[in-house]
Amino acid sequence: MASMNPDIKKERENATFDVEKLTNVLDGSPQKTKRRREIESLVLNDPDFKEEDPNFLSRSERYDQAVRKSAQMILKLREYGIADPDEIYCYKNCVHPDRPEPLDLHLGMFLPTLLNQATPEQMDKFFMPAWNLEIIGTYAQTEMGHGTHLRGLETTATYDPSTQEFVLNCPTISSIKWWPGGLGKTSNHAIVLAQLYTQGNCHGLHAFIVPIRDMNTHKPLPGIVVGDIGPKFGFNEVDNGFLKLENVRIPRENMLMKYAKVEPDGTYVKPPSSKLTYGTMVFIRSMIVGESARALAKSCTIAIRYSAVRHQSEMRPGEPEPQILDYQTQQYKLFPLLAMSYAFAFVGQYMKQTYHRITGDINQGDFSELPELHALSAGLKAFTTWATNSAIEVCRMSCGGHGYSRSSALPDLYVEFTPTCTYEGENTVMMLQTARYLVKSYRQVKNGQQLSGIVSYLNEAQHQRVQPQPVASRPTVVDINDLSSLVEVYKLRAAILVELAAKSIQQELQRRKSEEDAWNNSAIDLVRASDAHCHYVVVKLFTDKLGEIGDTAVHSVLSALALLYALQGITQNSGDFLQAGLLSVPQVLQISVRIKELLSQLRPNAVALVDAFDFHDKKLNSVLGRYDGNVYEHMFEWARRSPLNSTEVHESFHKYLKPLRSKL
Repeated sequence: MASMNPDIKKERENATFDVEKLTNVLDGSPQKTKRRREIESLVLNDPDFKEEDPNFLSRSERYDQAVRKSAQMILKLREYGIADPDEIYCYKNCVHPDRPEPLDLHLGMFLPTLLNQATPEQMDKFFMPAWNLEIIGTYAQTEMGHGTHLRGLETTATYDPSTQEFVLNCPTISSIKWWPGGLGKTSNHAIVLAQLYTQGNCHGLHAFIVPIRDMNTHKPLPGIVVGDIGPKFGFNEVDNGFLKLENVRIPRENMLMKYAKVEPDGTYVKPPSSKLTYGTMVFIRSMIVGESARALAKSCTIAIRYSAVRHQSEMRPGEPEPQILDYQTQQYKLFPLLAMSYAFAFVGQYMKQTYHRITGDINQGDFSELPELHALSAGLKAFTTWATNSAIEVCRMSCGGHGYSRSSALPDLYVEFTPTCTYEGENTVMMLQTARYLVKSYRQVKNGQQLSGIVSYLNEAQHQRVQPQPVASRPTVVDINDLSSLVEVYKLRAAILVELAAKSIQQELQRRKSEEDAWNNSAIDLVRASDAHCHYVVVKLFTDKLGEIGDTAVHSVLSALALLYALQGITQNSGDFLQAGLLSVPQVLQISVRIKELLSQLRPNAVALVDAFDFHDKKLNSVLGRYDGNVYEHMFEWARRSPLNSTEVHESFHKYLKPLRSKL
């Protein structure tokens, strides 16, 4: 404590709640916090995971270092007997602190797809070799010409009954598989998604296990053209790759056949639900919601800790420069984002539980909740990644010039997180998928059906007609300080926007437009409806979570965050609430005043609230976000390690600058 920056020390002394209790809430229980820390210390105290600062390495060196650490990680996981998926994920996140790495798709998509879609025989054949890393797999879905639009994928798998094999082909330049992580140099197998042809008919996308490299030499197999796609915006450690299949033959048993099947004679057996092929994607989208929460929590931790130790300008002439965290504008930038990171953390918990519950139902043969899970994971994936992506940039800018340095970790957080807005479903398309479910649900209510689950609020929407009379004549009973009242307002906004989108489609159809044109001409309304639906779900889940908090001080500070999140959302979307007559202009003005009060109320707890995320300095890897607040000493130290400083005079001086003098 002696070496701790006095400003940050004072911040921690001013906190009104027990940080450890809030950490337990975020982890799920005190036992889970204890176990997470045990796993983290296994990595952080292990010299085998010591690394060169990636900021000072070339891409090839970064890839090499990442593969070395991943290989060590697999050995250690076996050595410690860590087999629980959550614990593996925790360990991995510590080895590669929220940085993508070459084995991501092997662990995160190849193995889960086998678990969910392989038959017992296929599990025997492929799972243990994959678990033991004899087979290193990736998940090859996206093509150069198609990503999110899965039905447009062009790679084909044609069944040949005479040899009982599938023949896989990428028939066009746009059908070359493009982007899968670990494909460029690391993997020897790929789960390839291809259009299945048998007995002259196309049966849509199915998954096939395709060997792509020799298991001993690691050289590409005949008919396989494979390699790395080159540098990207971030993802420097990952060998995202391309794959061209030229008449590659695989045995019939290499099609994943837990649900859909092809008999030896070529007869096709349909799966019980067409959505089952997308099980892996639903799983990954659910995970991404949790990743959004973590990336945002890291960014807030860095920006808020730095704002507590950075002093700048004069509020009053002649007085010491204040902490920038004392400026209302800085609080207004950062505290709503802090509230959002807590909101997303609780949504991430909910998505994980829901995914596991519904997967359990699916394994029992009950597919009834799969469409809702599909719609919810698509919408929340888009909602949380869009919001987090812009929030990380706000955190970076709130750190002034030093936020621009990679020593702050914020530039890397941004470039590593940005792709989530595109992969596993481009966000606008994800919102439209959610909208399809919402409109379908709305139509079911119109036809007299009662809905259950998260869309059940559409049942009530029938009684909440949007009134044509002026807003002023409508009584408003919203209490802007009562979260349950605000949840109600968000619910009505979602119901009204879903109804407006559905009616827009209806009007287009009445103009004799086709269903497709009606849909496209209403797409902006549909995305707004999905966004409102997701926003309602997030506010509702944050409010529901408060009911589980027993500790009064923790409950109090989380309630202030939940209220700030809900009120800030109304401010940013005030047009929706005013147009629908859900709030009056005086109430919107009242909300602005209330937000300022909440900023002041949260100010003493700001540092404690980011401490509760419990990021070890090695995981945060930020000079600005250090726990001890000693920013400037370590920034100078970091800069001096730059390879450009390894010599006093750089060779370019003798090669170019000195000769230039004699020529001028």
